[in-house]
Amino acid sequence: MNYALLLFPDFSLILCGYLLCRFTALNRSVWDKVEALVYYFLFPVLLFHSIVRSPLDLGAASGLIQGGLLLGAAGVGLSYLLPHLPLLGPRIDRRDAAASAQVGFRFNSFIALALAERLGGAEGLQMIAVLIGICVPAFNIAAVWPMARHGGQGLLGSIVRNPLIVATTAGLALNLLGGGVPGWLTPTFGRIGAASLALGLMSAGAGMQFAAMHGGLKLAAAVLSIRHAVLPLVALGLVRLLRLDPLQATVLMMFSALPTASTCYVLAARMGYNGPYVAGLVTLSTLLGVVSLPVALSLVGL
Repeated sequence: MNYALLLFPDFSLILCGYLLCRFTALNRSVWDKVEALVYYFLFPVLLFHSIVRSPLDLGAASGLIQGGLLLGAAGVGLSYLLPHLPLLGPRIDRRDAAASAQVGFRFNSFIALALAERLGGAEGLQMIAVLIGICVPAFNIAAVWPMARHGGQGLLGSIVRNPLIVATTAGLALNLLGGGVPGWLTPTFGRIGAASLALGLMSAGAGMQFAAMHGGLKLAAAVLSIRHAVLPLVALGLVRLLRLDPLQATVLMMFSALPTASTCYVLAARMGYNGPYVAGLVTLSTLLGVVSLPVALSLVGL
């Protein structure tokens, strides 16, 4: 499988957003409104629909769920630890650390869905749907917490007001209760999802300023190392510890090396943090995913 070609559409949309914002009349004032549309409506609808459209078989995927949650806990713990490390902590900006911690453990669910279907067919797609349904709410709460804490905002209020958390939690609850989206609404949800993916990635490109990366290279190297080097090794250990079957092992290894979520930028920007810096991390993570995904998947056979 050519992973570079799979990731190219995402990166090309980020590049389109960057070029449009810098060299056309579609400047920053336009993209501020696009960001709000993506954050408050388009992405929540997409996340909700991606969870409710596939029935979750929690029993059959218990080992995979356990592995995904343990992997996420490792990513969250390591990302939160960075500002407190003796050598790194004094050299990084605490606000940037709070905003970028999410890059170390969140994942691009759109790439996950595409890859899982190609690697495991319908069964692989169902497995990644389970991970998305379980992990997205937990990871979004973990992403909001350091920014809410550092910004002096109440965690509970930030969670309740966060449309991404509300959408994923509602989708998971509806799925487990046996509900779903009526068939006549499915095409509408599908079109909204396609628009959210394109506009979300282009918004990340429009907000990207590579100059903003210069002051935080040490933090960038640390958080991206967690996402693309440390977590695949943790996943390999979990595959052996939990004795996952070959398909579940493949899905967990793929899950461990995915590029970070494109919504990292949107979340940081809407909470008043350094959006351009996080957008740069998202772009670099997308590029690193071209390398980390095939390497992680090759480890399954070791």
